[in-house]
Amino acid sequence: MAAIDMPSLILLVMAGLGIVGKNTTVTIAMLVLLLMRALGWHQAFPWLEKYGLTIGIVILTIGVMTPLASGKISIDTILSSFLSWKSLIAVGIGLFVAYLGGRGTILMTNQPTLVAGLLIGTLIGVAFFKGVPVGPLIAAGLLSLFIGKS
Repeated sequence: MAAIDMPSLILLVMAGLGIVGKNTTVTIAMLVLLLMRALGWHQAFPWLEKYGLTIGIVILTIGVMTPLASGKISIDTILSSFLSWKSLIAVGIGLFVAYLGGRGTILMTNQPTLVAGLLIGTLIGVAFFKGVPVGPLIAAGLLSLFIGKS
């Protein structure tokens, strides 16, 4: 009797959560990882573990900055973000979230045993609450505030 491939089973369940939650991002990510396992591309996993987060953040930053690069957001719009109280709060929250993401990155690196819980919570949030999978960094940053680690 063949042993059950638990990592593949978990990826399949997570892909199912993505389908049920109508979240193509999670579904595609889980299916790509499942395909990599099925094709025996295990040598790519350490590289993805090491650089995947950085590559993802670079791609996310490109996506966020594209309106600036395309000219849809002008310098006047940027400067006006310092003139209204709502925009100033947005700037402050942006600073705080970036700070949390930095703390989260450190926590996830230094305490990898916490990553599983953060990932499960994030995936459930993404699958069922229309979240986006940037949650682990922010969640880890918040967790670091609660447990006093960074």
